Amino acid sequence: MATLEDPIDIGDVTVLNRLYRAPLLECAGNGPDAVDVLIEDLEPAAASGVGLIYQGATVVRSEGGCAAPGMTRVHDPEFVSQLSRLTDRIHEHGSRIFVQLEHGGLRSMESWHADYRAKNPDLEQLAVSRPPRQLRALDRLGLLSFDPHVLRTEEVYELAADFGRSAARCVEAGYDGIHLAGANMGIVQQFLSPFYNRREDEFGGSPEARLEFLALVHDEIRERAGDVPLVTKVPAETAAPPWPIVRRRLSIEDGVEICRRLERIGYDAVVPVTASVVWDMSIVRGAYPDRAWENEAMHEGYDAAFGGPARRRLVAAANWVQSLQYDFEPAWNEAFCRRVREQVSIPVLAEGGIRERDTMDRLLGGTTGQTAASQSEDSSQRANSSGRTDSNERDVASRSEPPACDMVGMARPFYAEPKLGARLLEPESPDARVLCESCNNCTVPQVTGAPGICRTPAVLSERGELERAGAYDRN
Repeated sequence: MATLEDPIDIGDVTVLNRLYRAPLLECAGNGPDAVDVLIEDLEPAAASGVGLIYQGATVVRSEGGCAAPGMTRVHDPEFVSQLSRLTDRIHEHGSRIFVQLEHGGLRSMESWHADYRAKNPDLEQLAVSRPPRQLRALDRLGLLSFDPHVLRTEEVYELAADFGRSAARCVEAGYDGIHLAGANMGIVQQFLSPFYNRREDEFGGSPEARLEFLALVHDEIRERAGDVPLVTKVPAETAAPPWPIVRRRLSIEDGVEICRRLERIGYDAVVPVTASVVWDMSIVRGAYPDRAWENEAMHEGYDAAFGGPARRRLVAAANWVQSLQYDFEPAWNEAFCRRVREQVSIPVLAEGGIRERDTMDRLLGGTTGQTAASQSEDSSQRANSSGRTDSNERDVASRSEPPACDMVGMARPFYAEPKLGARLLEPESPDARVLCESCNNCTVPQVTGAPGICRTPAVLSERGELERAGAYDRN
């Protein structure tokens, strides 16, 4: 059993505690102020005591691959070297920082963002295979626009090399680890998923072959960046549209087996997440973001992204339907994480709908309702650095719920409270709960390139009260 305050090892890196800021869209881009924007977004979490900070989806190539406007690219060594200012600031607070490497594949802006597509008509859409018939139907209806370039075998090797080169640059700039965007419908999930991957070469045709891209990326990173900690998300496509619309998808059992194989390959930690096969609200479950859609100041940006007022309204309607299907569910990846943790010995990281300190304690194997201080005292002699229970304490562990994970993370709540760690890691506040209402009004504006910030008046007002009361002052 472990507590939120206990340290943990990921590979050869020791993290101060078991709370992490999950990957988010920082929308920093690569302009002259990009590093300052990243510092402004990420340093507050470190200053509040969060053990591990993830820099969100960061693209490995100079062109294409961005799933949303404003993603930072790490193809340019000169730019990446400047990121040492960010990593130094994070380290000053005792925290660690990993960078999430990404390529969107068919999810990239060149497939869905109308204005971007019009301004970049020659930009290739990279695909693992020919788009599935369901997506081709959306293309015929004019909702998406596909003109994909299916990666040849030698191009798959070159893409993996780009992940390795980017990882090496980031490690040189002071990043403590590499996180692969293995879910959220990016290109890694597209290689893993039988929905997307119909290849007939060494990278498709069987579950083992569909995993070969992640194995190749692992080898490239190890060769170019050394034994840096390597983490990836692992999807289970249980939230996909129901049969017979989508028959081929990754089950929970498939996801567990992928995690087992990744440990054998040499990955240092996994983040199991349930998701869909398409880009929808399965990864940001919660309320329909009515305030965001009704904000007339945003309509021009939405129209540019989706291709006009009619399509904007159509996307908003689809968003409303998805909000009914993917209503908020506390700790919605818990069952998947628990299954994985039973099968692997590397750390399992949990995120998705975690909103209360009590829930965090339960997921880590602590007794709910017990104060963090007493848990820390009780567990200090029981938990080793990877969070596993010593053999002479198995009888104690058997009397409580087994841990579901080794670290807990959150994403959107850090938009609402950049210094959230100070409240959650406070021993005298075992009942602490985040202010985030999962209303999703922070996410929709990001299709226009708007920054990821909380825009909900009630939440901002309550945060102000907590700030004045000193709730975010770190002891």
